[in-house]
Amino acid sequence: MALNSKPRIGLMAGDPAGIGPEVAAKLLAEPETLECAEIVLIGDRAVFQAGDELPILPVALAAKPPMGCVSQEAGAFALATLRRAAEAIRKGEVNAIVYAPLNKQAMKLAGLLQEDEMHYLACQLAFTGLCSEINVAANLWTTRVTSHVPLSRVADLIDEDSVYRAIGLLDRIMRGCRETAPRIAVAGLNPHAGEGGLLGSEEIRFIAPAVVRAKAEGIDVSGPYPADTLFIAARRGDFDAVVTMYHDQGQIAMKLMGFEKGVTLHGGLPVPVATPAHGTAFDIVGRGIANAGPIREAFRLAVRLSSSLPYKGNHNRAA
Repeated sequence: MALNSKPRIGLMAGDPAGIGPEVAAKLLAEPETLECAEIVLIGDRAVFQAGDELPILPVALAAKPPMGCVSQEAGAFALATLRRAAEAIRKGEVNAIVYAPLNKQAMKLAGLLQEDEMHYLACQLAFTGLCSEINVAANLWTTRVTSHVPLSRVADLIDEDSVYRAIGLLDRIMRGCRETAPRIAVAGLNPHAGEGGLLGSEEIRFIAPAVVRAKAEGIDVSGPYPADTLFIAARRGDFDAVVTMYHDQGQIAMKLMGFEKGVTLHGGLPVPVATPAHGTAFDIVGRGIANAGPIREAFRLAVRLSSSLPYKGNHNRAA
């Protein structure tokens, strides 16, 4: 695909029992959506509440799931659409994927073995490179060293290499849609960033050496900083991005600062894959009040990454 041509975006309606079909329909109803990209639907046309005139990569919904709750039926359909999305990526049928919220519990009931949909997609793509969730709210980006794992495992999963890789991936992807290198801050793991070893040694043994290593390669990175004040500085504009050590360390701050526009990007996969940062919102299904702002932002980010500049994710794959 030539740069500056319209990218072809694969759109999935998410968990069919949640608000995904509603927000996907609202996205498709906006004139800007079809003006800046070619849209191909992935899924069952009956699930989408709009887009009858658009091409579709069909995935049949075997049985309509109960609405507004977790179900194996919905999870099975979600996994099937993810498999079809992976096939579309492999065949070059799309330049990016945008999907409405999925439900991990439903997918687990349907047989999901990976920790989340990102790793399921990576498995379907036989992708062996580094991938990580990156969250974007307004102008602030974050990623994390560990993600969907129990808190009791976090410290054991942090070492110099894992922190260094997270910094490098975030820098590489952000450079793909910016004219300048991002200013990246790295959070500590422990209270007060370890207080010089008094409250933990991970900052001294792993996090600080990873920051030094990344800085030596030309990345504009600093830290580790105490996580309880770091996001105050980031919100003030001192940094463009933050690397946190575990899921809630960054997610709580990001959702407080920009829940209405929050996007999750599956960074590192062969093409941009973006989704709203919120969940399936079973409590408001069918009421017509779901906010399409986050999926709109996810769509815009996918378009930007797939057409404005070459995508600079990690393309290492298994043979």
